[in-house]
Amino acid sequence: MKNLFVLLFLAASLVSGAQTSAKRVKEFNLENKLALQGYDPVAYFVQKKALKGKKEITATHEGVVYYFASQGNKDLFVKNPSAYEPQYGGWCAYAMGANGEKVEVDPQTFKIVNGKLFLFYNAYFNNTLKSWNKDEANLNKKADASWKKFINS
Repeated sequence: MKNLFVLLFLAASLVSGAQTSAKRVKEFNLENKLALQGYDPVAYFVQKKALKGKKEITATHEGVVYYFASQGNKDLFVKNPSAYEPQYGGWCAYAMGANGEKVEVDPQTFKIVNGKLFLFYNAYFNNTLKSWNKDEANLNKKADASWKKFINS
């Protein structure tokens, strides 16, 4: 009987994990499951700049694929993926806070605040990082609430 409960628990965990992965793939800013347009999520923190990752150095976390500029960056990511993933699934932090919308980003326009990576739209003379900086605390709070609606729906 005890083994049956363990098996049922494991089966439920697998189903839950598959649902989480599918939800992330659906809601995150991805192209063919690839995050950050191929930029290395760890480089933002370690090298303090946006670096393109290499197709040969990849890791997948809950259905989302990441490229890395170095094996060392990949190793750091694998140890603690949630520490390096972008906020709001990689969508523009400003748009998420201002309007609750998913808007594309320029992966080279970013900010790290309290150990979290925020990405921003930056094209056609509109750099939303500048707008974010004017009201960061309020926009951050609103963006957190808006993202929960996407990820928990």
